[in-house]
Order: sequence, then C-alpha cells, then structure tokens
Amino acid sequence: MIVMAGQVWVSLISLGGVALGGVLSYLVQHRTQRSAERAEQQRQRIALSETRRAERLALLERFIEVSAEAERCAYTRPSEWEVTDDWYLTTQDVMNRLWVADRLLRIQFPLTVSDAAHTHFLDLNRTVWQGLPDGESVRDYLEGNRSAFLDAAREVMG
Repeated sequence: MIVMAGQVWVSLISLGGVALGGVLSYLVQHRTQRSAERAEQQRQRIALSETRRAERLALLERFIEVSAEAERCAYTRPSEWEVTDDWYLTTQDVMNRLWVADRLLRIQFPLTVSDAAHTHFLDLNRTVWQGLPDGESVRDYLEGNRSAFLDAAREVMG
C-alpha cells in the first residue's frame, strides 16, 4: 500500500509537472505571438508614415514647381493680351495646374499649410491675371506669403 501510494504521488507530481510545463509553454508562445503582432503593427505604422511623407513631399514639390511657373507668367505678363495669345494659353494651363496642386495640398496637409498655400495661390492668381500697380515689384508682392507657405510646410514636414 505504501509503495502504491508513493507511485501515485510520483505520477501526480509528474502529471503536475507536465501540466505546469504546458501552461508555461502556452504563456510564452502567447506572449511571443503578441510581441510579434505588435512589432508588425509598428512596422506597418512606420511604413504608412513614410509613404504619407513621400506623398506629401511630392505634392509640395508639385505646388512649388507650378507656382514658380506661374510666377514666371506674372513676370512676362504683357500689358495687354487676348485669349488667343500664346502667353494667355500657356498661363491658363499653368494656373489650372496650380489650382489643382493647391486643392491637393488641402486634402493632404493641415490647415496651416493649405491656408498658407491658398493665400500664395491667390496672390499669384491676382498678379498673373490683374497685374500689379505701376512700380510694384512682382517679387516683393509675392515674397511674404510665399515665405509663410514654405515656413508652414517646413514645420509640418520636420
């Protein structure tokens, strides 16, 4: 009887060890899986953030490039023009592309950047189509809001 009781205890202890080992193994595997899932989620967040940054940078580049074209149109604005003139046809295309670029910034950027870009767009639009009073410089007129836009963009992208 004593021998049998000892065997029962050995079996129970062995069974308890197996059960404890199984529980510990499950806990370790569960924790490892959760850690891997969190690492994957973090990797996806970083990849998404990098993709959005690249998209934003491309939109900024597009807006700056087209606004520079519009500024050149403002510099070459003839005192009188017709809707059939080469200047008008080129300028109309540039201003349409600038309008689109301005709207795309509104979708992708906080209001501080999009508002600054839109103000710069309005300055360019006025300068291109209406001109400036005699003696007023295109560069000086556009500089303030252009700088404000670039500063806002730098702050968001930094």
